[in-house]
Amino acid sequence: MAPAPDVISRPSPNFNERRDGKKPTLLVQHYTGMQSAEAALERLCDKKAGVSSHYLIDEAGVIFQLVDEEKRAWHAGVGYWRGEEDLNSASIGIEIVNPGHEFGYQPFPEPQIRSVIHLSKAIVERHSIQPINVIGHSDLAPSRKQDPGELFPWAHLAEEGIGLWISGIEAAPVPKADVKEALKSLGYDLESNGFDDVLLAFQRHWVPDQLGQGCTEKTGSVAIALVNSVENLTRA
Repeated sequence: MAPAPDVISRPSPNFNERRDGKKPTLLVQHYTGMQSAEAALERLCDKKAGVSSHYLIDEAGVIFQLVDEEKRAWHAGVGYWRGEEDLNSASIGIEIVNPGHEFGYQPFPEPQIRSVIHLSKAIVERHSIQPINVIGHSDLAPSRKQDPGELFPWAHLAEEGIGLWISGIEAAPVPKADVKEALKSLGYDLESNGFDDVLLAFQRHWVPDQLGQGCTEKTGSVAIALVNSVENLTRA
């Protein structure tokens, strides 16, 4: 068994109390979208920047804790997921060092993902976060965010009990109207975001091999299968 990753305290001044007595019910994965871990840490701890996350994980797998989990970090911004609009009050945010689409998006190193899994699993267990509520920044803000992107290994996380993943299904035609209803049921906001943006966000997370190909049979089939999976977990 690999040793537990190091956790280094790097307090950020950018936090406040969770509003309306809310507790963490979501885990949001981000990429930093900056050219280095040092630059990302500096920004997340800069009072003038006004942004933060609970954790940052560098390429070597070192975990920095910036904000206590009981506090409200400022990582999600304007967004929506499954009826929740104050995402910062209802979530824990992890920033994962990666240059992102702007600066040369690249696969996430194995040591980094090991730490993502170790930390995410502990958070999910501590706060009883439901699998459908382990999401990416792009899921809650499809029109303005792409992270953590199509290279993030969501399937690997699901194998470790973190989030949901659908595999091995036989794709079949699904009417576009049914795909829209499935995306709404999963938690996406189709009122404030265009269908195309939501579809891209969904594909980035759950069907990256279909990214940008439109409302394909596989995309629709995975959406329906995910809705069924969430319903089955809810009934269990």
